[in-house]
This record gives sequence, structure tokens and C-alpha cells, in this order.
Amino acid sequence: MAFVSISEPSRAGARWAPFALGFRPFFLLAGVAAVVLIAIWAVAFALGTTMGSYYGFIGWHSHEMLFGYSAAVVAGFLLTAARNWTGVQTVRGLRLALLAALWLAARVLALLPVPPWLNAAVDLAFLPLVMLALLFPVLRARHYKSLLFVALLLALSGANLLVHLELLGIAATAGAGTYLAVGLILLIIVIMGGRVIPFFTEKGVDGFQRREWPWLERIAPLSVLLVGVVDAVVPQPVPVALSAGAAALINGVRLAGWYTHGIWRVPLLWVLQVGYAWLVLGLALKALAAAGGFGTLLALHALTIGAIGGITLGMMARVSLGHTGRMLAPPAVMAWAFGLLYGAALVRVFLPLLNDSYAASVVLAAAFWTAAFALFLFSYALILLKPRVDGLPG
Repeated sequence: MAFVSISEPSRAGARWAPFALGFRPFFLLAGVAAVVLIAIWAVAFALGTTMGSYYGFIGWHSHEMLFGYSAAVVAGFLLTAARNWTGVQTVRGLRLALLAALWLAARVLALLPVPPWLNAAVDLAFLPLVMLALLFPVLRARHYKSLLFVALLLALSGANLLVHLELLGIAATAGAGTYLAVGLILLIIVIMGGRVIPFFTEKGVDGFQRREWPWLERIAPLSVLLVGVVDAVVPQPVPVALSAGAAALINGVRLAGWYTHGIWRVPLLWVLQVGYAWLVLGLALKALAAAGGFGTLLALHALTIGAIGGITLGMMARVSLGHTGRMLAPPAVMAWAFGLLYGAALVRVFLPLLNDSYAASVVLAAAFWTAAFALFLFSYALILLKPRVDGLPG
């Protein structure tokens, strides 16, 4: 279970609370980014204005949700979990503050009239540094299983490089980089979800025992990886439809083995299982879209808002409680936050199917999304900024 538990491994020297452990600054920054970046983009969209961004209007939206928001959550989670996996203290204090400042600088520079090379250099530096911060404790502890996540961070860095190569006028690779990033983030979710979702469900629902098949556990991540590779390398209708359809079926069966009606009494459980259901739905919609059923953007937003948004919000809510010494009982308002987040996914994916509803779906989904993360910040900002309630470091 070493890959599952992210509990406190031992006592260590105290540090200033906001930078005592990776989840604190990065979950807080992710929450702020989720509110501010989407609010800015939605207002610009509603007013019909263009933004003076290094990435362009649509490019800024996609890049910042993947390499801004999602990368912050991934960094916060891995830099926290790795301490327990390895028993070695991960980056904290001044070095963690500088890493967070680098992430923030990349968000700000994208909106300023600075040279493109500076934008690229600052943004491209973040993920490799997170990778190194993860690599050192992994090697020191010889916990070689965790090298998988080092490799995924390296691949995500490569996807970001593909985006910047096009923006710098070197190669037309931004689309491939974007779709590869979506696939890699989904892969991280599938790997970690397979470890923590059934584990949390068994702990949270009396008498529940997961139903799983070893062969299915092995191929579920591979199926999602294949979808990402096909998207980036051979984005043709037949291979996309076949790979996405197979991945939907495989992960749907996997999710069915974790389900029990008892999750609906525990928001921290149902938010994760509903998020995984959005992954299955998004893959199925992707297969249908490739077959000519409807636009691919609907499937993309099922995967990004529903799966990535839902599961990351749920994990931030849970990890922030557990790693500050609190009971795993979120503020009651978080059930509304989870509902608003999935409401955003429903609106963004299905409302455009109605005539003349595209613009309304974008604005309404953005409103639901920002409200969900505003509730997260309202509920968790002080939790992330204050020391642990039990006096332990972290």
C-alpha cells in the first residue's frame, strides 16, 4: 500500500506553514488560478474581446488549464505523497516558495508584453524542476516504483515544449502538445485513481470490498496512454474511435468494481467516483465524435472539466484535511462545490447540443466552475495557510 497512503511518515523540523509541504502553496495557487483565469477568459469571451496573451485567446485558455491549474495540482500532490512513499523529506521552505513563485511568474508573464523567449523559458522551467524535486527523494530512498511519476513529469514537460515550439515559430506542434498533455494528466489520474479511489471507498463505506481484476488494472492505464498517443501522433478518426472506445469500456468496468451505493453519504467519496465516471463518459464521447457523431470539443470538456476538474478538486479537498491533522469531513459547503463543478461539466458538454446555445454554455459553465472553486478557497484557504492542528510538521 506504499503507493496509496499519503499520511504523515514522521516528525520533522517545523517550517513556515504555507511552505511546509508541497500541497499547501500549490493547492492554494491552483484554486486561485481556477477562479481568476477562468473568470478573465469568460468575461473576455462574453464581451467578444481578444486578450493580448503570448498564447493567443484560445491557446491561453487551454495552456493555463493544463500547464497552469492542472500542473499545480499534480505538483502539490506528488511533492506531498512522495514524502510518505520514500520516507524522505521533500522540498519545503524557501525552495518550495521559489518553486511556487516560478509557477506564478509564468502565469503573469503570459499576459505581459515581454519577449516570447522569456515566456517560454520561465514556463518551461517549472515542470522539470518539480521533476527534480521528486527525483532526489526517490533515488535517495531507492523507491524505484516512483520513477514512473518522474517519467510522467518529464513527458508532460515535453508536451509543454511542443506548445512553445509553435509559439516561437519553430514547429507546428502546439495541437499535439495540448492533446498529449490532456492524455498524460488523465493517465496520472487513472494511475492514482486506481490506487486511492477503491482504497478510500473501502475505508469510508462499512462492509465494502472492491471487485478488481489484475489484468484489468494493468491495461486500464495503458488504454488511456494509447488514447493520448493516438491523439498526438495519428489523430485520424478510426484509430481515435477505436482507442477511445476501448479505453471507455475498460475503465467503465474498472469503475463498476469500485461502486457501492454507500458513497452517496460521503462527499469525499462520490466526488472521486463521479469524476472517474466523467472520464469514462468523455472517452465514450470521444469515440463517438471521431465517428462523426458531434464536435470533439464536447468530449474534450467532458474529460477536462468533468474528469480532471472533478477529481483534482476532490483530491485537494481530501489531502488538505488529512495533511493538516483534521478529520476527513469537509465543510458542508463543499458538497455544493462538487455539485457546481459537475454542473459546469454538464452545461459545457450537453447544452451546446441545443441550437444556438454554445455561447450560453461557455459562460454558464464558467460561472459554475468559478463558483465551485471560490467555495473551495473560502473553505480551505486558512486550512492551507495555518499550521497543522495536531502540532505535527507539514
